[in-house]
Amino acid sequence: MSTLTGTWKLHRGRGVRLTPRTWPLRDRVALAAGLAVPFLLSLALVPFRTGLSHVNVALVLVVVVVAVSALGSRTAGVVAALSAAAWFDFFLTRPYETFDITASGDVATAVLLLVVGVIVSQLAARARRLEVVTVTDEAYLSRIHRTADLAKSAGSTETVVDHVRGELTELMGLTACRFEYGTLLGQPPRLCADGSVSVGRRAWDVDAAGWPAGEIELRAYGNGHYLGRFMLTPGPGPVPPLQARLVAVTLADQTGAALDTAGPTRR
Repeated sequence: MSTLTGTWKLHRGRGVRLTPRTWPLRDRVALAAGLAVPFLLSLALVPFRTGLSHVNVALVLVVVVVAVSALGSRTAGVVAALSAAAWFDFFLTRPYETFDITASGDVATAVLLLVVGVIVSQLAARARRLEVVTVTDEAYLSRIHRTADLAKSAGSTETVVDHVRGELTELMGLTACRFEYGTLLGQPPRLCADGSVSVGRRAWDVDAAGWPAGEIELRAYGNGHYLGRFMLTPGPGPVPPLQARLVAVTLADQTGAALDTAGPTRR
């Protein structure tokens, strides 16, 4: 079966369209590992189950959940935690090869295994989202350098804004990109400083779910002050990787710095 899926999105004034989206290979591998590895490990421990402490076995399974969470998405980590708890119950607690547990200590261990696994998966996903990504791709660096040079030499901030609009459109595969000076109307989804996306007050898993519906705002700050925002209309292609999204944030920051340097009169 093809891994290409479609998600219906409602766009203002354009009705509903089907946007193709692919799951990253890393997330697909992690999800498969989250399902299979706890099962295989629990099965491998069956010959030794009478001599092993259930606490030690649970700790080994937690290590598997941590590894899956570090490799893939939050979903993969949760799946790994559920799989670990289920196969711990089935293979390693009495009565064996059933999903019943008779000993209260085993019940507590299984519940803790599930709870700890879910918490660890959430922490790993958050840490991965907030990690500092070093931009090493030559094409990405070239965009940043071009914009920095233009910001120093351009006689008008409009020139910088137009340049960055073009860079963002190409970098992010956008259908459209416009800039709003000094306005914060509505609460559109936002591309944040760490490359993540938020909708209202909640995080949006853009790598798993694709872009949220409508325009995405990317704010430009100068010297800590909000000066405007780029409004991004995503194209039909896949979501750009985190590194590209961080470059987009850097370009917006360069725009904000140019606007701040120009001052209100020149703007």
